[in-house]
Amino acid sequence: MKLDKIIISRTDSIGDVMLTLPMCVWLKENFPNTQLIYLGKKYTGPVINSFSVIDQFIDWSEIEASPSSQRHEYLRELEADAIIHVFPNKEIAGLAKKARIPQRIGTSHRSFHLLTCNHRLNFSRKNSNLHEAQLNFELLKPFGCKTIPSMEEINQAVSFFKVNKSVSLPEELESYLSYASKKIILHSRSQGSAVEWSIEKYGELALELSSSGYTVFYTGTEQEGEGIRPFIPVNEKIIDLTGKLDLEQLILFISKVDALVACSTGPLHISGVTGIRAIGLFSPRRPIHPGRWMPIGPNTCILVHDEDCPDCKKKKQCDCISQISVEKVLAEIG
Repeated sequence: MKLDKIIISRTDSIGDVMLTLPMCVWLKENFPNTQLIYLGKKYTGPVINSFSVIDQFIDWSEIEASPSSQRHEYLRELEADAIIHVFPNKEIAGLAKKARIPQRIGTSHRSFHLLTCNHRLNFSRKNSNLHEAQLNFELLKPFGCKTIPSMEEINQAVSFFKVNKSVSLPEELESYLSYASKKIILHSRSQGSAVEWSIEKYGELALELSSSGYTVFYTGTEQEGEGIRPFIPVNEKIIDLTGKLDLEQLILFISKVDALVACSTGPLHISGVTGIRAIGLFSPRRPIHPGRWMPIGPNTCILVHDEDCPDCKKKKQCDCISQISVEKVLAEIG
């Protein structure tokens, strides 16, 4: 099989993209002369460009902005030998076939892959006990991958995540970093992608941390900031950074603090691969449980209130995450 260029297609969110790093590492280690091209959304570009094993990032929005009759030419001009549809996208699958990419890999569970992929792997993400990063390896079977790596092996991939240290942080933030001896980020919202701990408990946690010597930073988008600012405690050691950092700056900033607390969201996954203490607050309900979505990395911790929550076991909507105590989180921060 000729494999000079492989496209990895995952046009969804930051956390999902982060969990493709291990499969990208496997491809580079097994095909060191292959050029890996990542097709993703523009806003995830800084994350993808931090994967040292990725040779080129392609912004899907640029292709979408072109006339529909010409979009397949973007893929054809790449002269790729294979494309892996990690995140199924009907249009991209059709374009890859139209571009005559020889090897087109996807899951058999998407009907449009029957007509667009010539390698269709039969596995279930929703009902599996495997982690998302492990499940991605199912798509590598056409390349000779015979075993799913353990989570210990998965965690070794984080060494290939390289923070861009040349990024400039706001001067005010640099001053905070220089004088604060203990620093922690509370990323309290997830843009609706996860079950969230209450903003009131984040406030309690922030006050406890500030009284024990931590400088506490709230991060998030401007829109998230508008919703949470009334609940951020007024304290000189509690700093509101919502809406003030772009993704490149956030990645660098995360790498410079001691710990981060969040639910299942992109910054939690970023903190995991940077090696800081990453504390994730999760619901045990499938398919959003931590066994599937916990961050990878050497210093991660996952908290749930009750692994055997009866409502979660029945896959009912449940807010048992709100019962995780502030004291339990503090104990994991140390």
